[in-house]
This record gives sequence, C-alpha cells and structure tokens, in this order.
Amino acid sequence: MEKTARIEAYFGKDGPFKEGLQQLRDLVLQTELREDLKWGAPVYTLEGKNVLGVLSFKNHFGLWFFNGVFLSDPLEVLENAQEGKTKAMRHWKFSRQEQIDPKAILLYVQEAIRNEREGKKLAPEKPGKLVLPGLLKTALEQEPGLQERFNALTPYKKRDYVEYVATAKQLATQERRLQKILPMIRQGIGLNDSYRNC
Repeated sequence: MEKTARIEAYFGKDGPFKEGLQQLRDLVLQTELREDLKWGAPVYTLEGKNVLGVLSFKNHFGLWFFNGVFLSDPLEVLENAQEGKTKAMRHWKFSRQEQIDPKAILLYVQEAIRNEREGKKLAPEKPGKLVLPGLLKTALEQEPGLQERFNALTPYKKRDYVEYVATAKQLATQERRLQKILPMIRQGIGLNDSYRNC
C-alpha cells in the first residue's frame, strides 16, 4: 500500500479517538510541517527532520514531540515518553476530543518548529560498557558461532538485545525473550529492524 494511502487508512480507522486524531492532524497541517509515515504512524517533519507525530493508543491519543524537552510547556501538559529511558521526547495526551484546545496546540507546534529551525537537540550520552545478562551470556558461550554473530552486530543492535533481556523482571520472561532473540542474532538482524525499515 502506498504511503499516502497508509496515512489515510490510519486516520480513517474507526475507533473512539477518530475525530480527535483528525482534528490534531488538521491543526498540524495548518503549519509548514510535511506529513510522512514512520514506524507505522503519521510523523510531521521540517526539512526531513522529525518534529512531531500524531498517535493513537488504547486509552489515549495525542501528539508526541521528538524534541519536546525543549518546549516551554506553559500549560504543563507534556509527559516524558518513557521515564528513565527517553531523554528528549515528550507526549501531550488526550482521552477525549473536547480536551483539544486548537490555539494552545498551534502554539506548542509553532514552538517545536522554531526549536527545530534553531537546531535544538540533546547531545547523545556516551553509552557505558555493555554488560550482558547472565542468560544471554551463557547462550552466546554455549552455541558455537553465536558469540561471533553477536559481536558482528552494530553497537546499538547489541544494546537493544541486552536491554530487551535485562529489563524483564521475571526469570521466565527473560527466558522467553531470550528464545525470541536467538534466531534473530543467528540471522544477524537487530531486534527493532522491522520498525526501522518502515
């Protein structure tokens, strides 16, 4: 399916937030941002750089600002996308269309555009030494050639795998996750490659 058709399908899908999503889209399209589709969702860009997205989840919908950490947030509505993990992204969530204030939203979007023009970006933190979880370390050591396949992956792909296993709280979940990723490591692909190729 063509990208434009996929975007239209995203906004045309029936659901409790359909009208709210369309209203957010209409507001964003009043600006100079260009509509694109990334990671299966509408993303709005300025000169090819991601500024914000319009998303729908099970219990809410809203805007996600890629560099929202730099927004002044006068209404104090922005939330960290993933506390402890996400550094720059911020969400503005809505549970019903009546919460949308068009004037306020356009102010936030225009500020995000200005910030992008000014090149405001968080400098990436230098990652620390990669510490393999015990289960992954054992699996890599026990299967001939698997350690070499893992070592051949790019640093961010290795980190994705380590975090995926290490963040599971229960041993049973760690084991399930390990069984899921072993075939991917054997093939030399990353955990999130299917999303990155959208």
